[in-house]
Amino acid sequence: MTIRCTLPCSLLIATVLAAPAAGQPLGHGPIGPGPTGNGPGMPPVVLRSMHLGAPGELDADDRGDDLYNEGREAIEEGKYERALDRFGRLIDLKTNRTDAALYWKAYSLAKLGRRADALGALADLQQQFKNSGWLREARALDVELRQASGQTIAPEGQVDDDTKLMALHALMQNDAERALPIIERMLAGANSPKVKDRALFVLSQSNSARAREIIGNIAKGGANPDLQLRAIKYLGMMGGSDNRQTLADVYRTSADPAVKREIMRSFMIAGDRARLLALAKTETAPDLRGHAVHQLGTMGAHTELAELYQSEASIEVKKSIIQAMFIGGNAEKLIDLARNEKDPQLRRVAVRNLGLMGSARTGDAIKAIYQSDSTPEIRREAINALFLQNNGRVMVELARAEKDPAMKKEMVAKMSVMSRSKEVTDYLLELLK
Repeated sequence: MTIRCTLPCSLLIATVLAAPAAGQPLGHGPIGPGPTGNGPGMPPVVLRSMHLGAPGELDADDRGDDLYNEGREAIEEGKYERALDRFGRLIDLKTNRTDAALYWKAYSLAKLGRRADALGALADLQQQFKNSGWLREARALDVELRQASGQTIAPEGQVDDDTKLMALHALMQNDAERALPIIERMLAGANSPKVKDRALFVLSQSNSARAREIIGNIAKGGANPDLQLRAIKYLGMMGGSDNRQTLADVYRTSADPAVKREIMRSFMIAGDRARLLALAKTETAPDLRGHAVHQLGTMGAHTELAELYQSEASIEVKKSIIQAMFIGGNAEKLIDLARNEKDPQLRRVAVRNLGLMGSARTGDAIKAIYQSDSTPEIRREAINALFLQNNGRVMVELARAEKDPAMKKEMVAKMSVMSRSKEVTDYLLELLK
């Protein structure tokens, strides 16, 4: 026998189902907006039992949710015919999930090998729902299906950037020879910077001599300045003697400092120490020479920097070299300069950079420099270096032995604002006794 449940009956069932489980205190259930947006949260089956329509009837959105979830589950299980049925029925309901249903219908059709029908479903989605959140996925699937069907999708024929990029990638994978002239036209055309940059990146992944030639031409100034800098970067990433020679040629003919700096960075990426060393020696612009020195430091070019330091006459460039030695982690050379450099200004710079290194590597060396160098400026720089390292142990050792009240006072002042260590705390307490 079938019992038709009227509204009072439905309310009674809902009340029973929504009641707390045995042993659960009243008032400890979920509060705030529920699935309908009002009142305590209730299971969907309870809410459906309270539906005011015909007995047992679900509204379109509820049925749509069920069909959508069943369709997605079917896809996860690889049951594409079943998924196709559920999404087809969901489309007929014309709910707010019709666009999603069209996408998953196309996806299921594609999995079943019915490419033409899948493309038709995607066309319906793109025509009927021009603001859908599923458009990007739909375009990607459209490109994939057309490529799989043997069609060539020209990137420049696509409307939006994302679709152009997907088509570009697919074309490069399937027909690189045809892709190259298309990419060249895209780079020269009125495409967005995003598309042009991606086109350059795609070229940089190719082993084709023609691809390298295109990037080289752009690096020489055959495009807008931003794209030129990107091409220079990609040449450095690609490596190879031919690409490095192209970069050297561009450097020699360019008057743009931004281009020259980018080429130096590309030499660093490519590991070309010889060219960077040559630029550090011969470049007439001091800031560019300093940039070359910095790149050598980033590479850890210890030998080249030591050679450059010996031959360099400019104090400012020598300071840059010392900084580069720090960047490259050459503590041994910095210690040597802090001890033996004749110019006090450069010795101070060396000591300061030692302070930026770990105390385990340089703390004892800074202590020795303080003890052996009588120049007040160098000794103050050593104190500051120990402070930068938070090297309380060595600072306390020096303070205990220091006879000069002014130097001792300076060390105590530094210790008062250092992160606390047992050595520092004990020493400061001693001073208070």
